[in-house]
Amino acid sequence: GRFPSATFCVFSNRILAVVVSAGAIYHRHRHLKVSAPLSAFAPCSFSNSLSSLMQYQALRYVSFPLQTLSKSTKVIPVMLVGKLLNGKTYDTIEYAEAFSISMGIFIFSLAESSSQPHESSETRLWGLLMLALYLVGDSFTSQWQSRVYKLHPSVDQFEMMFATNLWSMLLALIVLVVTGELWKTLAFLNENPAAMTDNLAIAVTSATGQLFIFYTIRRFGPVAFTVIMTTRQLFAVVISAVVFGHNLGAAAYLGAVCVFLTLLHQTWRRMRKK
Repeated sequence: GRFPSATFCVFSNRILAVVVSAGAIYHRHRHLKVSAPLSAFAPCSFSNSLSSLMQYQALRYVSFPLQTLSKSTKVIPVMLVGKLLNGKTYDTIEYAEAFSISMGIFIFSLAESSSQPHESSETRLWGLLMLALYLVGDSFTSQWQSRVYKLHPSVDQFEMMFATNLWSMLLALIVLVVTGELWKTLAFLNENPAAMTDNLAIAVTSATGQLFIFYTIRRFGPVAFTVIMTTRQLFAVVISAVVFGHNLGAAAYLGAVCVFLTLLHQTWRRMRKK
């Protein structure tokens, strides 16, 4: 049967992330103290939990290639939230790149929808709504974290990872208990042991992925990280289409190419600017 709770996926991911980040903090500082009040991390933790939940839930309604490409549009809500929350300003070329990415996603979404006539418009609308909530929540998370770093300069990336995931873990646990999904999911895992392995694998890759992201940005810089993420998105869409047999027509590939060319131009522009 289908895994009963996306919230449980968020919960298990956060447990392991808390353990891993706590180990990293102790290894670096020889203590488990956080350099800012825990309340400072609550807003970005809530938005991070919302984005993670919507990311998992959206896969019930839209394909993985569409979800992956949609992540590229995160630049738009990031710019809007950054302008509202932190007073940031952006160049005209950045708005043009955001528009180009959005058009590519729009073309891809329409093409994929027309290739799946069995899928109801209501179902797809729910999936797109969840993707929108994911993007808004994820954008707020990064901007609020930037705000915390400015207000509390002594906070490092591992403390941010620990505190954010700690709040998210508690929030997910409350939701699981209140909705009754905790007991339902534990019963499901008991009846389907293979699902436990899959859930653990997702948690491990999520936690270690966060560590590699922090290390890459610190060691090689944000430009190199952007290049890696752009390449990852391209391979993720192609591999998913080949392995899982997603039917992508010519228009869908046109939309995907539009997105990736824009991302590559964005990366090249930032490298030249640097």
